[in-house]
Amino acid sequence: PAHIKSIKTIKTLKNKGVISVLIDESKTLGNSMPASLKSKKAEELLHAKAIFTESKNIQKDIYSKALLGAAIDLTPVVDVTNKSVDAIFNNPDSLACMVNIREKDEYLLEHSVAVSIYITIFAHYLQFDKKIIQELSVGAFLHDIGKIKIPEKVLNKPGKLTDEEFTVMKTHVNHSIAIIEKTEGISELSLEIAAQHHEKLNGKGYPFGLSGNKISQYGRMIAICDIFDALTATRVYKKGFTHPKAFSILRELGKQEHLDTQLVDQFIRCIGVFPIGSLVQLESNKIAIVDQRNSDDPTNPKVRAFYSVKLNQYENTQYIDLTDTDDFIVKGVRAEEFNINMDTIVEMLLMEG
Repeated sequence: PAHIKSIKTIKTLKNKGVISVLIDESKTLGNSMPASLKSKKAEELLHAKAIFTESKNIQKDIYSKALLGAAIDLTPVVDVTNKSVDAIFNNPDSLACMVNIREKDEYLLEHSVAVSIYITIFAHYLQFDKKIIQELSVGAFLHDIGKIKIPEKVLNKPGKLTDEEFTVMKTHVNHSIAIIEKTEGISELSLEIAAQHHEKLNGKGYPFGLSGNKISQYGRMIAICDIFDALTATRVYKKGFTHPKAFSILRELGKQEHLDTQLVDQFIRCIGVFPIGSLVQLESNKIAIVDQRNSDDPTNPKVRAFYSVKLNQYENTQYIDLTDTDDFIVKGVRAEEFNINMDTIVEMLLMEG
């Protein structure tokens, strides 16, 4: 019998052909959470991962069909977004975690899925009627479908677009509207948020230049979700911002009357100062993943420390409630800063369950 203290040990066992191991939980080292809570969390994370993967596959399918000019079949979209809505009504944190620890390899597909999940979490937080949330989720899922009509060199250009290129890029909303309007069974609300996701309160948005009250509450909400995911996502040519930095940019955009300041503040409270699934650096020089929020003390969530900055390596996972310790969060960090592989983290989280 031996203690397994790192992912590396598990990989070594796999390479040696070990198929399974027996775990004596009574001899587990370190600070740990109750086994019943672990298995529930692992189950929820697995379910969230399955929904996220299915959503991406459906995105891929509707994008390729729309590219050929075929009408969108709404049935799989409604089915998978309803699964997301149900999962979020059951536990908003599991899908929020999945959005944060996603592989980030296909931005366009993942972005639409993430925005759909964010608006569902946000609308649930604001206690909207479930039917409205389902329609918002569908609209967000399809909001960027018009990007299939944008030339590759403009769509994936690293760096700033020229004025001419930006004029072309802006037409993606018009294309989204045209495609969604032809979709059988689509609701007015789903179409509305796809149409309004780039409008700004000061009237300088597109494609209609709507201002003030002409932009619905739902249109204001998707604008926040859309920008937040774009800011935090890492792409081939751009590193994502940490959550605290993204929140400060949203607040700045509120001051400039691009976004609704009241909704921005509600969104930040909804997502949490340190969102579930985000990475943080502790005073003890460990990297931890945020596991649960402490509603009474939002700056001191429950975390799982898994990586030593000092030793530059993964280490035995430690479950820490930051309200019960002298340790504290120094800053939010990105996985790339420490060459941490998010797949490894998912593996670790599931293994622990």
